[in-house]
Amino acid sequence: MDFALSDDQELFRRTVREFAEGVLAPAAAAADESGAFTADTLRQTAAVGLLGMLVPEEYGGAGVDTLRFVLAMEEVARACAAMATVLNVNNALTCEPLLLAGTAAQKARWLPALCRGEALGAFCLSEPETGSDVASTRTRAAAVDGGWQLDGQKTWVTNGGLAGVYVVFAATTPEARGRGLSAFLVEEGAPGLAVGPPLEKLGIRGSVTTDLTLAGCRVGPDALLGARDDGFRLAMRTLELGRIGIAAQALGIAQASLDAAVAYAQEREQFGRPIAEFQGLRWMLADMALAVDAARLLTYRAAWLRDAGRPYGTAAAMAKLHASETAMQAATQAIQVHGGYGYMRESPVQRYFRDAKVTEIYEGTSEIQRVVIAADLLRRR
Repeated sequence: MDFALSDDQELFRRTVREFAEGVLAPAAAAADESGAFTADTLRQTAAVGLLGMLVPEEYGGAGVDTLRFVLAMEEVARACAAMATVLNVNNALTCEPLLLAGTAAQKARWLPALCRGEALGAFCLSEPETGSDVASTRTRAAAVDGGWQLDGQKTWVTNGGLAGVYVVFAATTPEARGRGLSAFLVEEGAPGLAVGPPLEKLGIRGSVTTDLTLAGCRVGPDALLGARDDGFRLAMRTLELGRIGIAAQALGIAQASLDAAVAYAQEREQFGRPIAEFQGLRWMLADMALAVDAARLLTYRAAWLRDAGRPYGTAAAMAKLHASETAMQAATQAIQVHGGYGYMRESPVQRYFRDAKVTEIYEGTSEIQRVVIAADLLRRR
């Protein structure tokens, strides 16, 4: 593995950073307060190609590799973690399963629209009674004349109400549990599809999250994504890439926290000198920098493995686990460095703290990542 980025990769990073700092960072606090991004912000994000980064150019995507995807996610999250959530869902959780399992017609129908921002995507796996236990999915899909009927409820649906297409996982052979799940493309406005009001969240507030109800929801035969009863495998493959994306998001939050802590420590004076001169605080900053850099290396390694065509699931779990816990620790320490000001709503570090927590939860909790890592470790013994 070459630890140095190429000139092209560095240029890509700088380009995304300029957009993130110039467009997304100024909009982040307002989106956090209002609970949604403006249509103009989403339009600008689509215009620079961030909604379809991994999609081949033939479908209107940017066609970048996984490492560039990670670089972009890190820079976006450093400016606005909520937008990074929107991007991860659209890129990794909607475009990716389409690329993996979609028919030529499904790809032609949805990928260009997703890349242009004409239709956001949503990933519907979690349910009120089934989070980590995907095999216990209660949503049902039954074959009927003219297609399929879906019945059930999904929760924590990012882009709910904004999405043009929902990737919905439902049991087509319930008695088979994990071996009986299938994926479906459900278009907005489908009969029997109802989206709940936005959920009030601690962080990532600029990203809209809702419940989703399917009550006799009818879709055509062409809505089945991939083979029948192959949905569990598709979901797991999709989440492997999604975890790399969340690792990069967490990394961006951690870097923003470190940047803020270093800047404030150099500006804030106590006892006649900057607080950065006190050894206790210097050691705190050093520990933060160490953890952030380790998270970056783990995340870049997972991306590199995927680009090299090598197994990357465990590496993605390691990156997501360490980066998310680092984000939470770094945001907490950034508030501590800022003291009372860090606790105020006007300070950005309190937003980093609120945004960081969910990275330890979604796309597989920290506990699930440890299960994945341990299982792979024991298989190799």
